[in-house]
Amino acid sequence: MLPFSYATRNLLRDPWRLLQKVGGATIVVFLIFAAGSFNHGMDSILSASGSPRNVILLGAGSEESVERSEVPIQAETLAAAGIRGISTRMSTPAVSGEVHYMAELEFPDGKESQALLRGVTPAAFEVHNSVRILEGHYPKPGEILVGRLAHHNLDVSKEQLAPGQSVRFEGQDFIVSGIFAAPGTVMESEVWFDRNDLMTLTQRESLSCVVVRLDSVESFPSADLFTRQRLDLELSAIRESDYYAKLSTFYRPIRTMTWLTALLIAAGAIFGGINMLYAAFASRIRELATLQAIGFSRPAIFISLVEESLLATLLGTLVAAFVMVFLLEGQTVNFSMGAFQMILSGPTALAGLLTGLLLGVLGSIPPAIRCLGSTLATALRS
Repeated sequence: MLPFSYATRNLLRDPWRLLQKVGGATIVVFLIFAAGSFNHGMDSILSASGSPRNVILLGAGSEESVERSEVPIQAETLAAAGIRGISTRMSTPAVSGEVHYMAELEFPDGKESQALLRGVTPAAFEVHNSVRILEGHYPKPGEILVGRLAHHNLDVSKEQLAPGQSVRFEGQDFIVSGIFAAPGTVMESEVWFDRNDLMTLTQRESLSCVVVRLDSVESFPSADLFTRQRLDLELSAIRESDYYAKLSTFYRPIRTMTWLTALLIAAGAIFGGINMLYAAFASRIRELATLQAIGFSRPAIFISLVEESLLATLLGTLVAAFVMVFLLEGQTVNFSMGAFQMILSGPTALAGLLTGLLLGVLGSIPPAIRCLGSTLATALRS
C-alpha cells in the first residue's frame, strides 16, 4: 500500500484544484443539510402540534380545515356532559370551545400582516397543556396573548409585540397582555384573543371547533359516539394528532420539492467533480505508471486515489457542517400554518456525512479506472 502521506501531499500540490474539490463538496453537503433541516423542522412541528389524547369536534365536512368549520356554541356544554372519559382538574372538564380565524393585524407604523387568530377561554390551557405564559398574563377583554414566534410570522420586530404594545384589528386597538410558549407546535405563531372579543368583531355566532382532552387514548370511541348520536349538531370527531398528520400530508409535495431541488443540484456538482478528477488524474498518468514500475500494484494505487478524493470531500463536509451551524441553525422559517426552527438533527447530520463519503468514493472510481486502464508501456509513454 502507498503511504497515506502520499495522498495528502498530492492534495497540496495544486491549492486551486483542492479549493475546487472542497468547495464543490461543501455546496453539495450544505444543500443536504439545509433540505434535511427544513423537512425535519416542518414535519416535527406538525407532528408535535397534535396530542393523541385531544379530540377536535368539527363541523361535518370540514375535517381538513378548522378555519372553515362551524360548530354550534352549545356544543361545548353538551360535549362536556355527553362524552365519557374527559380529563378533569378540580372538577372542571378539559373542554375548550375555540374560534380560529385568519385575518390581518395592523401595527402602529401602518404595517399590515396576516396572522392566525384563536379566540379562547381559560379552558384552553387545560386542553393545550404545553402552553405556558412566559411574560404578562391571560388576556382580558381588549387584550391579546401572542406566541413567542408570532413576530416572525407577522414579519415585525419582537419589540412591536412586547407586552404593553398595541395592535389594531377590525378598527379596535388591542393591548398585548403577554407572551406564551408552546415548544415545537404551530401555536407559538398564533395570536390569542378573548373568545367573546373575536366573535363580536368577526360577527360570528358559532365556534370553529371544540377541543376535548381525554383521560386516555382509548376513550376516543366515546367522543366519536357522541357526534354520531347528536345528529342535530352535525359534528365530526377527529384526533388532534390525526388532524395535523393530514396537514403534514398536505405539505408533503413541498418537502419533496425541497429534496428534489437539493438532489438535482448535488447531481450537477457530482458530475462536475468527476470531470475535474478526470483532468486531475489524467495529468498524472505517467506518475501512476512509474509507481507501478517500481512495484506498487494497481489496487494499491487505486485505493490511494480514493483516499485522496475522500480527504477533499470530507474536509468539505466539515466546512458544510460549520456553515450550517453558524448560518441556519436555529433560524426561523415561516409557512402558512406558522413558523418552525431549522435544527441540524442526528439523521440529517448522518445523511450529510454519508453524502460526503459517497462523493469521495463514487466520484473518484470512474476517473481512477480510466487512468489505470492503460497498459504500463502505454502509460509510461503518455
